[in-house]
Order: sequence, then structure tokens, then C-alpha cells
Amino acid sequence: MYHLRFKGTHYEIGYRWGAKLKIRGVKLLDNVPFPINEEWLSFGKSCLPSYEEHFPEILDEIYGIADGQGIARKSLLAVLFSMYCIIPSTNCSCFAAKSKNGVILGRNSDFLTSIEKLYMNTQYKFTDSTYSFNANTTAFVEMEDGINECGLAIGLTSVAPMEISPGINAGMMLRLFLEKCRNVEDVHKLIQKIPIASSQTIIASDVNGNAALFECSPMAIEAQSINEDRACVYATNMFHLPNMKKYNKLPKDTWFAVERYQTMQDFFLKNRGDINVQQGKNLLSGQEGFLCQYDRKSGKDTVWSVIYDLGNNLYFRCEGNPSRKQFREVTKASLGVANAKQ
Repeated sequence: MYHLRFKGTHYEIGYRWGAKLKIRGVKLLDNVPFPINEEWLSFGKSCLPSYEEHFPEILDEIYGIADGQGIARKSLLAVLFSMYCIIPSTNCSCFAAKSKNGVILGRNSDFLTSIEKLYMNTQYKFTDSTYSFNANTTAFVEMEDGINECGLAIGLTSVAPMEISPGINAGMMLRLFLEKCRNVEDVHKLIQKIPIASSQTIIASDVNGNAALFECSPMAIEAQSINEDRACVYATNMFHLPNMKKYNKLPKDTWFAVERYQTMQDFFLKNRGDINVQQGKNLLSGQEGFLCQYDRKSGKDTVWSVIYDLGNNLYFRCEGNPSRKQFREVTKASLGVANAKQ
């Protein structure tokens, strides 16, 4: 996993990174494991107005990367906007649960072993307009889990889309929330306003002890919050909330989505009270049932795992499969999260 630290405006960050990679002989588009075709280009163009209205900052960064790389902006937009849509994937597991002092959010990122050396942990400190954050990704500027300076932590899982629509995809949505939301309530408000391109689940939690699951697609959104009667929310790669089940379109290869969901369901039924970080690590590392025990020969694996302990302002990351590698605490200095609860 690469560790990248960025500071500046969105365009400055993008340009410096794109140019640095070019000097080193790295061409981003050469690392895309799929061919860029007219369908991608057309879909990227159709999504552009959504980003111009709701997330112009990310366009500045993408344009900076393209300019630094010396590549066509539209080609990079096509790749980034098509992810989770034209290039669907069904992987990852995520949960949020009450702990003694607040909420714990945990997530396994499951993806292809062939490009695992390209996966990144990124820390952004912006000098223009949005919240800074620390996050992890398989997809350049798109983020898949992270925590921002306000103490908002978010994780996603992808769902095979029944249909796609011009809008903002899963990885861009999660980053949008990290940059523009202070808490779960802000996420709930913003997710109702933006056009959604892909199908996914989003789990958000904050330092105030709030957490919610959002199952969302271009057709519908449904939310489920932690409350006095519900101590946890969790998701793999299919919709389970009553009004969303009809939007499931499972592919032949689900990456064991049903088995992983059952493992979490059994765990949280058995542990109905507050859970702690060690219990979260045990769950993510497969000690409570199947969650990360992929056969690497198949080209699939859990490529990183994270736990955000928001009540104690702690962040743990395992760079690799947690059944084989250890979680390490990320220092608060590098996390950059405010200690004060809002």
C-alpha cells in the first residue's frame, strides 16, 4: 500500500501528483485493467454536469492530474466516472456498532490481488475550501473508507447495479461526504440531493455516537440508523432493507456476499451489547466465520482492513488480509481528527 500525503488546493494537489508520476515513468491510464472505449467516454461526459454542480473541487483535482500527466482530461474522467457503474464490482464488508464510549466502524476491502501494490492510503490537507481527511482507495482519487477532520468515518460496499444513471458514483460519493459533511446528519441530507450513478451501501458514523446505513441506487435510497433498539448496522454487496431488496441484481460471482453477511449477522446477534476494538478485529479477521478467507489463487483477497474507534479517537489499519497480518494503530497526529465532540 502506497502512503501519500497531499497539501494545497485541489488543482495543485492533482497537478503535482500527476507530474511526479510522469517523471517516474508511471502513466495512470496504463494501470487501468480494462480498455477505455466509447461507452466509457460517453458515460463520463453524461456525468460531468453532476460533478460541476455538486463537487467541482474533485474536477479541479482530476484536471490537475490529467494536466500533470499530459493526458486527455476526458479519458481520465471516463475511467473515474465509470467505476462502480459500467465496471461493476461486488466486494467488501462494512459495519458500525455501539461501543462503550461511542461507535466503532470497521471495514474489509476485498479486491483483485493483481493490482494490490497500487492501493493507497492518502492524507489530504486542503488550503481551498473543504474538510481534510485520511482515507484508503483502490481507485486513484475515489475513496472507499476514511475519516475526516471532524471525526466523520465512512465505508462503502459495492452492489451490482440493476441500472446506471448519469450522476456521482460510490467512490466519489464517499469522498464528497468526507470533504463536505461534519456528521451523519449532514450525510443524510446530502445523499438526498445528489444524483446517484451506481448502486452501493454507505455506512457513516461520527464522534457524537451516531451511525447509519444508506442503501442507495439511481432508483431509490433507504436509511437505517443505530438507536436504542438497534446497536449495529452492517452490509456486504446486496440490499437488505425492505424497500431496496427489489433492486438487487446479483452477478454469478458474488465474492461470497451472502456468506459474509451471514457471518456479521450471526456475530451481532450473539453480541447484542457494546462491542470493543478487539471484537471488531476478530470479526474482520475471520475468527467469527467467513469474512476474509479467500483463496488468493483465485485472484481475490482482502487487501486491507480498518477500524475507526470514534469514541476514543483511534484508527487501526491492517495492510493486507487481517487473517494473516496485524492491525497497527495510526497515530493521531497523522489522523488529524479534532478531539472535541460536536
